[in-house]
Amino acid sequence: MSVLSDGLEGLRVPPELSARVPAEQRGPGHGRDDVRLLVSRGEAVSHHAFAELPALLRAGDVLVVNTSTTLAAAVDGRLGPEPGGEPVVVHFSTRGDDGRWAVELRAPDGSGSTRPRGGGPAGAVVRLPGGARLVLGEPLAPGSGRLWWARADGDVPGLMGRYGRPIRYGYTERDQPLSAYRTVFAHPSPDGSGSAEMPSAGRPFTAPLVAELAGRGVRIAPLSLHTGVASAEAHEPPYPERFAVPAATAAVVNGARAAGHRVIAVGTTAVRALESATAADGVVRARAGWTDLVVTPARGVRAVDGLLTGLHEPEASHLLMLEAVAGRPALRSAYAAAVRGRYLWHEFGDVHLLLPEEIVHRMHC
Repeated sequence: MSVLSDGLEGLRVPPELSARVPAEQRGPGHGRDDVRLLVSRGEAVSHHAFAELPALLRAGDVLVVNTSTTLAAAVDGRLGPEPGGEPVVVHFSTRGDDGRWAVELRAPDGSGSTRPRGGGPAGAVVRLPGGARLVLGEPLAPGSGRLWWARADGDVPGLMGRYGRPIRYGYTERDQPLSAYRTVFAHPSPDGSGSAEMPSAGRPFTAPLVAELAGRGVRIAPLSLHTGVASAEAHEPPYPERFAVPAATAAVVNGARAAGHRVIAVGTTAVRALESATAADGVVRARAGWTDLVVTPARGVRAVDGLLTGLHEPEASHLLMLEAVAGRPALRSAYAAAVRGRYLWHEFGDVHLLLPEEIVHRMHC
């Protein structure tokens, strides 16, 4: 059942609308920003090129961006005793404070992507390249067999750097270099932490476009949220993730809101982080740590006025957040228009800008 059971139920996204390669590989002279931009203002929808984004924003608007860098989080291994053992792909999801990692084990399918497998049992050993070993502990959440806590006997960031590759799923055409999964905003963490999967809403931005935004008076406010593995099959709500909202970003957002300017999050990860640092009174404060916040229509949003995001499958839990920002009628209208207009889905696809509905005041004589 769709998370929007009476909203997007029945919406079918044809398989051919999955973006199979990055935009810059679709033709000579193409760049990252050669994607389409669907704009929603309430139930009104308009169609644009992403390069038009600066003209669609206003001086004083704030774009909140996620600076987490994407890791080469998929590493081949073998489960079970030597010699031999079952081939598996380890997806390193999130590093815990105690040095363990939340991991997902998947089965290779011969094409570079993987099939869901499930973890366990506790104590099982995965042999990794370079002689490292990974020992499974317990499921990350009770009743869930997908993500497990595990402890490695080596340097995991170093292991990923030497032997890993970006996580990808079967709707893409082929493996891509890690650079294809990193945004212009990505900034490495000193401890080697990062995102298992790309904060993809920021992918179409380029340095010239960011400069144009700045020239028009649009401010960029950075924060970080290290995204974990989001199963393409299960459509689960997000697990707890590490985030940090700096004091400078909190001040920029608070100042913009006080002045009547719009705060627009670039990606659902930016919404989760910013809303985790926002009190019930709408004031954002510097904060870092773990967040288990799930933004739903019932909870609503406190600091975010708009959202730039990719197109999500009708079953995806992310749609609850989009509904919290824009409302169900706006989502229903936008997604129907996206399918009719043959927009492309997933991390290499087109993007959707949800803005507050424009209120026009008319003078009566």
